[in-house]
Amino acid sequence: MQEFEYNEVRTGSDIKNVLAKTFLWMFLGILGTAIVAVFTYTSGLAESFVFNGTYALICIAELAVVLIFSLLFRKLSPTAVTVLFFAYAMISGVTLSTIFYIYELSSIVIALFGSAGVFGALAYAGYKTDKDISSMGNILMIGLIVGLILSIINIFMASTMLEIVLNWAILAIFLGFTLYDMNKIKMILSSNEYEEDKVAIYGAMELYLDFINIFLRILAIFGKHRD
Repeated sequence: MQEFEYNEVRTGSDIKNVLAKTFLWMFLGILGTAIVAVFTYTSGLAESFVFNGTYALICIAELAVVLIFSLLFRKLSPTAVTVLFFAYAMISGVTLSTIFYIYELSSIVIALFGSAGVFGALAYAGYKTDKDISSMGNILMIGLIVGLILSIINIFMASTMLEIVLNWAILAIFLGFTLYDMNKIKMILSSNEYEEDKVAIYGAMELYLDFINIFLRILAIFGKHRD
């Protein structure tokens, strides 16, 4: 992230205010994703996108936006990164709309609230811990990369057992990321070196990604498929 001249000491109250803004942005992102997902499904657009090949292009656009966000975050203004965050959330709504064809609505709702509870507990734990858990980041990232590679391989192997193991493993990884990211955001704010608005939207994106992935894995593990 870009450094700024900031001489005033940031108090505990200041940090809590920025974290409140972070969770507000995150909530609005998730709400936007949910609204777009429901609209895309109920309007029949999701089915059209899948059958006409547009869905693959949307997935590529989703990946492109998150890469732009990550790579250009330091150079962009707070307004620009906020636009990118919400663009990503809206595009994710389109890609996630397909879950309504796969899982029963009751399973989606239960998974959503269950994810919120687990996420909230870990985010709080990450905020409260004073231990240095920065070393977790590299371990979690390596685990995620291995998990993604195995997931791609399993597309061709179609092993049910491997899929179950990967779902549990990737769920554990994103539970760890929630703890790690929340602690990292607090440490960034405590360092008093970065602009608060950019930290807030950066934190919102990190926690948004954690929550969505926790939700998807819980849904994959416990969700009931439609007949």
